[in-house]
Amino acid sequence: MSHRVLVSAPYLVPVVDRYRERLERLGIALQVAAVGERLEEHELLPLVPGVDGVICGDDRFTDRVLRAATRLKVISKWGTGTDSIDRQAAERLGILVCNTPGAFTDPVADSVMGYLLCFARRIPWSAQTLRTGGWQKQPSIALREGTLGIIGVGAIGRAVARRAAAFGMTVLGVDIRPVSPEVVAETGLVPVALDDLLGRSDFVSVNCDLNPTSRRLLDASRLARMKAGAVLINTARGGIVDERALIAGLEAGRLGGAALDVFEIEPLPADSPLRRMDNVLLAAHNANSSPAAWTFVHERTIRNLLDGLGVADLAR
Repeated sequence: MSHRVLVSAPYLVPVVDRYRERLERLGIALQVAAVGERLEEHELLPLVPGVDGVICGDDRFTDRVLRAATRLKVISKWGTGTDSIDRQAAERLGILVCNTPGAFTDPVADSVMGYLLCFARRIPWSAQTLRTGGWQKQPSIALREGTLGIIGVGAIGRAVARRAAAFGMTVLGVDIRPVSPEVVAETGLVPVALDDLLGRSDFVSVNCDLNPTSRRLLDASRLARMKAGAVLINTARGGIVDERALIAGLEAGRLGGAALDVFEIEPLPADSPLRRMDNVLLAAHNANSSPAAWTFVHERTIRNLLDGLGVADLAR
């Protein structure tokens, strides 16, 4: 029995031929989409009829798309976040949704620490000063002098806490679930309420999932509660932060800066004020960058797909 599979994960598409022969031997016919960052609903609608499985990135699998995919059995998400998939509609239609949690814990946590060091030690600004002919000293702090607040103490949040604790930082944390005593004992993280965390932290790292409880969690009122001069770091999902309110806080000088790997609209629009701000570090949703992790996720995503289709892979 053959299965038709749509591949639209941007990280897998460029190397899909590495896996094509193996999958074809298993009766998998690949339909590879042309994709940049993600496919929107109107782009998916003509692609999903007749498809049995999908390997996707952050494509918009809405209720309408899922209803059009009358043969679809499994959506194998490349990566962790499934917020772009209507999970309730998928469950109602009997479509299995899989992901690969934990694969990017280390590269994302390392990215957070990189941003912390950049702001604490003023590294990018020191370099820019010299490039433009200056010789001004940049006022800096040691990380041990600062407090880090972590929103979302899951796998990545815990990894960030371990790294920050090793630098001697005071670490605060908040999560929708109780923080385990083991995490507290290992990292010295102090569980607090969100408002307390925002008011006490010199740096705030967003590491929670995007879901109905966290969408625009950091809205104008909560951003206003952040400590004056604090820096916001978001490597999770753009939708957790009210971007317009963040821009307003940065323009007013109330916030000290931001490091943003994710945005409400991706790619970040060319006219976004964030692109012009000297106290903002930007990246193109790249905190997960790690070829070794990517290869692991390729394999795990394919395994999830085959399991969902009921195809045995003797090459495992």
